[in-house]
Amino acid sequence: MFSYFTTNEANSALPDVIKKYEFALAKKNQISKLEQELQISLSTTNTFEEYVTLKQKLNSAITQFYESLEILENTGVVVKSIEQGLLDFPSKRFDEEVWLCWKYGETEIKFWHEKDSGFMGRKPIEVSDESLV
Repeated sequence: MFSYFTTNEANSALPDVIKKYEFALAKKNQISKLEQELQISLSTTNTFEEYVTLKQKLNSAITQFYESLEILENTGVVVKSIEQGLLDFPSKRFDEEVWLCWKYGETEIKFWHEKDSGFMGRKPIEVSDESLV
């Protein structure tokens, strides 16, 4: 179900969102590792059986990764970059739709940006900023 976040709501959801993001990132890293193993196995393995087994593990890891993204985005956030750790929470500033912006490593939501400006257009949220939903 879609909803807009206030800054307080986004910050309250953040601990759960971080856990789900870290899980998705771990799944992404597992895919990278398996892809490397698969490439190495092409030149070193003597049997198709080993290759097919690795390929099946990779397929399973990809499925788990997409499931973890779906779980993460079901919290209401939008993943902008899993690799860079960029997540956005839909919000409103006055009557304009904006994103509350979070980057992995930050402990709270401190920035927002317009719909089309992205991470480089981040603006700090003012302490007394009542304009955000």
